[in-house]
Amino acid sequence: MTAPHGNFDSVPDLTRSSPNSSTEGDAATARDRAADRRALLALGVGSFGIGTGEFVIMGLLPDAARDLAITIPEAGHLISAYALGVVIGAPLLAVLGARWPRRNLLIALMSVFALGNFASALAPGYLPMLAVRLLTGFPHGTYFGVAALVAASLVARERRAQAVGLVMLGLTVATLVGVPIAAGIGTWLGWRAAFVIVGAIGALTALLVWRWVPFVPADRHASPLRELSALARKQVWFTLGIGAIGFGGMFAVFSYVKPTMLEVAHMPASGIPIVLALFGVGMVAGNLAGAKLADKALMPTIGGVLLWSALVLGAFVYTAPYPWLASLNVMLVGTAVALGPPLQIRLMDVAGDAQTLAAALNHSAFNMANALGAWLGGVTIAAGLGWTSTGWVGMLLALAGMVVFGWSLMSASRRDITVTA
Repeated sequence: MTAPHGNFDSVPDLTRSSPNSSTEGDAATARDRAADRRALLALGVGSFGIGTGEFVIMGLLPDAARDLAITIPEAGHLISAYALGVVIGAPLLAVLGARWPRRNLLIALMSVFALGNFASALAPGYLPMLAVRLLTGFPHGTYFGVAALVAASLVARERRAQAVGLVMLGLTVATLVGVPIAAGIGTWLGWRAAFVIVGAIGALTALLVWRWVPFVPADRHASPLRELSALARKQVWFTLGIGAIGFGGMFAVFSYVKPTMLEVAHMPASGIPIVLALFGVGMVAGNLAGAKLADKALMPTIGGVLLWSALVLGAFVYTAPYPWLASLNVMLVGTAVALGPPLQIRLMDVAGDAQTLAAALNHSAFNMANALGAWLGGVTIAAGLGWTSTGWVGMLLALAGMVVFGWSLMSASRRDITVTA
């Protein structure tokens, strides 16, 4: 749980500088910057917990399947249930919480997340576990959306993507540190122990947000109806479609990475934590690179990441039989998370006054991609096409995301021509 701290302390200061050059003014500015870093750290710990909770089950699918007396593809439905919970919960909670102060909403969301993970550790069977995972996913999207808005409010406009990237850094560090450790503990003490750890991180986050995130009164003009206005904007839907489809390829491969490495690459079980850690390295690198590039060239970054994703996902079909090549390829698959910060900023730009709902829907779209990728990957495996078929699924989903991206650009161009005329 301490891993994200070092990462946030090592990042460059993104906060606005004060024009006051006096000693007193400099001291006040330094205090403000330290407070902003603590706020970003608190938000990042929450994303660290969410990332660990979302991805750890992927490394424990065979263990969960054996304990629950189901097949591995059926255990993959636990991933889809959580993701569908995000899809449902993100818009619902964003609208219901429209008039809440953002700090209070963040605390409530993380409290529910913590309780859901404790309940996951106690679920007595497959169907109760499905229900609990569905409900645990409810706070996910709204937390990330509101956290992104809080982070962006702390920095200058031209560095919003990097601020959002710092919040999401907790999620990517989770794949590098949290998921391998939790998966290792889950293998040692039983897969349910992993959810106890995640619940504890959620409870810690609620405390840190209360202590370190500044309280800002709710917008008195905010309302559920104003938030719902985002759904009337075509570019909002295009942006969500890019995430929901184009991001699914990463999940198609990663959801079944453990059995693929065991059955196709013939890697020993002791090597799986290394593969998971490499995936985390790729996610950390992709997140930081995607955020930095998005602040320089937003739309080209989105298109470029989709093309890159298609290439590395398709390559997995051919590298999977070779342990070290497959491991390197899994790391490259992780870099596809670079799509997150630019799409978050794109939604802020096209959502108008409906910022909370649009920001939350970004993660709803990503988890729809999670559900879609895990489901389609399971379908091809169950159809007898082999574990490596997930690479083809991933490549096709990334290419489909490029089609939606191109459609979005053409629609925006036609609108600009119409307005100019």
